[in-house]
Amino acid sequence: MKKLFYLFLFISLTISCTQVKDIAYLQNPETGLTNISQGVFDAKIKPKDILSITVVSSEPEASRRYNLLMPQPQGMMGLTNQSTLQTYLVDNDGNINFPVFGTLQVKDLTTNELKTKISEKLAPFFTGEMPVVTIRIVNYTVNILGEVNRPGKYESTNERLTIFEGLALANDMTIYGKRNNVKVLRADPNGNVNIYTLDLNDKNVFNSPAFFLEQNDVVYVEPNQSRANSSKYGAAETFRISTMSVLISLATMAVTIFGITKITKYN
Repeated sequence: MKKLFYLFLFISLTISCTQVKDIAYLQNPETGLTNISQGVFDAKIKPKDILSITVVSSEPEASRRYNLLMPQPQGMMGLTNQSTLQTYLVDNDGNINFPVFGTLQVKDLTTNELKTKISEKLAPFFTGEMPVVTIRIVNYTVNILGEVNRPGKYESTNERLTIFEGLALANDMTIYGKRNNVKVLRADPNGNVNIYTLDLNDKNVFNSPAFFLEQNDVVYVEPNQSRANSSKYGAAETFRISTMSVLISLATMAVTIFGITKITKYN
């Protein structure tokens, strides 16, 4: 009976370890702090980005000329006094056309760097309190596809999104997703696509250039072999194959157990 107990314990541990190995993130990490080599992440502005830029000050009339405002029509009777703030589309050369100042180069700047640049240009035109400049990247979205529970396009509200946060938005991977072979597709300004491979089982993923997702990234979770095999068959065939696999495993286990029992008995 003691040998039988140890056999069951061994089989249970083997099955358990196999399942964890297939689906667990960051296996066997060291405790304590892990430094990210690229430091604090700040998104860079890219061509084709859409920017929201507002200038607000205690002198409304002075700051109004630095905002892109479009009056809204009210039926057929004319215009209202309400205005809608317009956004800026970064052109292929990385420029925007800013009111009063004209063309501004914004490519590869962070929003904070662009804020400083615009504030310095505004300084000579305000005698009192300096205006507050607010800048957002409106199109900070990523597309998550493949073996996740909810594929789709997701938006970052704080212009910072890690690969784990992106997968969390997509309700995590399914059990069929390859944790060690996640692809991140990232287009550069020249139209080239860089493909990064992330191993989410390895803590070194924190130092990958694709650990922080950038605007318009595409994340693809590749299916594992079990999913690939099951795709060849319908639901009924898959159920029958799974059932047969379980029965074969049980039969093998029974033969092994009874064999050990007989050997113990004769000994």
